[in-house]
Amino acid sequence: MFQKPLPIPPVATPIVSQQINGITVDFYETYIQSFQQQVYPDLGPANLVGYNGTAPGPTYYVQRGHETIIRYYNKGTEDSVIHLHGSASHAAWDGWAMDAVHPGQWKDYYYPNYETARPMWYHDHDDGHTASHAYYGQAGVYIVYDPAEDVLGLPTGKYDVPLTITDKKYQANGDLASPTGDPMNFFGDIIQVNEQPWPYLSVEPRKYRFRLFDMSLSRVYNLYFADASGNQIPFQIIGSDSGLFGSPVSAQAVTIASGERYEVVIDFSAYKGQKIVLGNQMSQAQVQEYANTNKVMQFNVGTTVSDNTNNGNVPGVLNGNIAWPASRDTVDHVFNFQMGGDATWTINGVSFEDVNNRVLARPPQGTVELWELRHTGGPAVHPVHVHLVNLQIVSRTGGRSLQPYETAGLKDIVYLEPGEVVRVRAFYGPWNGVYMFHCHNLIHEDNAMMAVFNTTALAGLGYEYDSTQQYSDPMDTRFAPRDYDAADWSQGAIISAMSSLGALSAYAQATALIAAENLSGYGFPSTSVQAQPSVYTPTPTTSKSNPYSPPGRQSPTGRPGRGSFFNRREEGDLDVLTPLDSIVTPAPSVALAFRA
Repeated sequence: MFQKPLPIPPVATPIVSQQINGITVDFYETYIQSFQQQVYPDLGPANLVGYNGTAPGPTYYVQRGHETIIRYYNKGTEDSVIHLHGSASHAAWDGWAMDAVHPGQWKDYYYPNYETARPMWYHDHDDGHTASHAYYGQAGVYIVYDPAEDVLGLPTGKYDVPLTITDKKYQANGDLASPTGDPMNFFGDIIQVNEQPWPYLSVEPRKYRFRLFDMSLSRVYNLYFADASGNQIPFQIIGSDSGLFGSPVSAQAVTIASGERYEVVIDFSAYKGQKIVLGNQMSQAQVQEYANTNKVMQFNVGTTVSDNTNNGNVPGVLNGNIAWPASRDTVDHVFNFQMGGDATWTINGVSFEDVNNRVLARPPQGTVELWELRHTGGPAVHPVHVHLVNLQIVSRTGGRSLQPYETAGLKDIVYLEPGEVVRVRAFYGPWNGVYMFHCHNLIHEDNAMMAVFNTTALAGLGYEYDSTQQYSDPMDTRFAPRDYDAADWSQGAIISAMSSLGALSAYAQATALIAAENLSGYGFPSTSVQAQPSVYTPTPTTSKSNPYSPPGRQSPTGRPGRGSFFNRREEGDLDVLTPLDSIVTPAPSVALAFRA
């Protein structure tokens, strides 16, 4: 234990960057492929499937305001779906569980990166296989940074370290044991950080920023730092899923559930020459523990500081631009996360496989809704993830009290223990579209504890319809995975693909959408958005100049088409998800507050 250094995944670099309509667009290539990783030196290698031959995958550092196109080419043997967790992506690129990139295919995923700087991660989201695919290596870190935050003086460079925490089980031959088979949970007896069991990191006696990612399938951690005598060391929590807090939160421990992220700053200056352990208090309900799952990693503190840059006090004010949802006290939806119904795990008795009933909410685009999430049965915890939106945790009853770090900023995951009821408020926009929400205990997700919400477009708000409202279908044929053809990978073809996607202006009108909602009386002032709205009555038509006009219903592989919201469970077998409801929803007769 603590014998191997912490691995640092490689940083992804764009192969092409260009200015398109005044926006920098960066293009990356990523390969889903099998590889071997030597975890234990005296055993055989572990067989993994991941991104570009590393686990975790390459780390993306993307400047806020730059758009990214990531081409994923599936060179593996199983289907894959890529979800950028924490991104306000259009539905067409969000990673719908049935939008599979088959072996031998590729797809360009197009991301906006316009929201506040934040720690996101990307992982597989293939229906029924998310847990095993993430477990075997299909997960990585994606950080949006904002140069405007440099004035805060937070640790940067080698003093800013992502820590991806997972738990695994190994066989006697050194290969991983399968995580599947038990629909309740998976708990490994080996704790890994950046895919290394119980590593160490040599640090200087100064401040560090650690970005904590719980990438475990089921395990919840209660993390703390302790000296050799077991004394806990205070630290500051500065941000979570959706970016920096308004102010830092002092803590001695932080609970983090599957999919959650927290950013902390700790000062090692008083511990020269000592060894500091990142431990796990093992106090979480329904979590199976083993002999050494109370330990995570070790920090070996040196005696000298090579660089004192950004080593001062954490500012008392970090972020004055948190886009809190407007106040809303009326509960719009109640969701029961429970055992039973038509599957092992369900939401309101419905599973993701119940195609005709899985759309459980239709929030009008640009409105705030208050959801009540209830843990109503089953011996397991449920970290609830809602795609697209940022969540404000309003209250928790029936169990633990809310921790200050849970309410200090916005999140995209809410942690439910048995018997708990949590209310969350969110702004459903700026995009219309069909998105998933689910338990992020990935064992539960794979056993159908996933549902759908449809953010429906509002009529008469005066926004530019063509440029932003045509990406609501998560199975849009225009952006379907394509079979590999070497011609698509030439420099000219890549630049052409970038230009075509960029010309859609799919994300450019986010500020105009928000501003139009303001002008219509439903809006919110936002200190982080400077909008110049276009005001006219939208017409739901497709521009003839659109380079991605739908090519009909024939898929690139020759298989049956992928029409709106189709669920392709098996080869050639299509189940209709739901009608489009109505593409355009009438504006509410009573004005709703959107966002404060």
